[in-house]
Amino acid sequence: MTAFGFDTLALLAVIGLAGPALAAIPGLRVPVVVGELTAGIIIGRTGFGIVDDTDPTFRLLANIGFALVMFVVGTHVPVRDTTLRGALGTAALRAVVVGAVAAVFGAAIASFFGTGHALLYAVLMASSSAALALPVIDSLGLTGPPVLSVTAQIAIADAASIVLLPLVIDPARAPRAALGGLAIGAAAVVAFVVLRHFERTGRRKRIHHYSEDHRLALELRFSLILLFSLAALAIATHISIMLAGFALGLVISAIGEPRRLARQLFGITEGFFAPLFFVWLGASLQVRELGDHPQFIALGVALGVGAIAAHTVGRLFGQPLPLAVLAAAQLGVPVAAATLGTEQHLLAPGEPSALILGALIAVAATSAAGAVAKRGQAGAAPAT
Repeated sequence: MTAFGFDTLALLAVIGLAGPALAAIPGLRVPVVVGELTAGIIIGRTGFGIVDDTDPTFRLLANIGFALVMFVVGTHVPVRDTTLRGALGTAALRAVVVGAVAAVFGAAIASFFGTGHALLYAVLMASSSAALALPVIDSLGLTGPPVLSVTAQIAIADAASIVLLPLVIDPARAPRAALGGLAIGAAAVVAFVVLRHFERTGRRKRIHHYSEDHRLALELRFSLILLFSLAALAIATHISIMLAGFALGLVISAIGEPRRLARQLFGITEGFFAPLFFVWLGASLQVRELGDHPQFIALGVALGVGAIAAHTVGRLFGQPLPLAVLAAAQLGVPVAAATLGTEQHLLAPGEPSALILGALIAVAATSAAGAVAKRGQAGAAPAT
């Protein structure tokens, strides 16, 4: 391994293209992050050891990517979508029942594998990914009341699981994590009040036009100031920057994200920092440990299948099975859990890789469920 420099950045940028390359294969519908994680595994600890995931510069850039990824995830939660309000009651009830079933599954899985991480597994299996599932719903053109209801369910599960993860991954430090979470929440509320004031008085719009006319990207600069400030607060209060990014994303979503800011965030996140983060995460995983501890392969399968099974209880409320499986889409929370577990040494050797394996199983099921839901909607459409 060489010192981290521009040559390493160039290599990481090239390696990051593995995600789009794999996603471009017709018929596979592989999420971009799968290719990026795989590339990271190949060049990291498990593979050739070309990059050092413990390098401070690499880790800092990856943490920036992590914060930005969670920021974007937060902006994907449809806080302002008034069409979802009528579906919130049933969606919340389904999310609670899914959580209860996941808790039973989590206790059983943790007991069987002897890991003691029942609460963590429950949160993982009950989680959903708005950033993953909502674009699938939009791209497939799925519509109708059941789709609105599952969208609300995904948003609720996504937000709840991200808030709960820092509390359950290390129960011994849960009180401190709760206090840190409250600090982040309070800071996010202050940011919301200030930004809403700027929005209502028209100052935000004046800044927007001034920035656009003079090509200053002021909204992006202010967003990054807030993001890095919340991330610094998160580190100072000993909680994950994941919560900082997600909280700010919710604030921006609640205010209304300007399209220009959305494009700018997409550019810096998906163009560089997100691929770098996922490559770093892949590089930090020791997948060989799955071979040394094959029981964790079974753990990953159990988590993936358990997540799908837990979400299918939506059928009890009349939810179409493909949409119930679609709600099991999860990536952000398992990735965050693997990241936290690796950085803070909270998981057993091979366990972080098992969490990612479980998430990928759920992603594969989600892709298939989306295609089935699309065919079902097309078949139900009246002939014209």
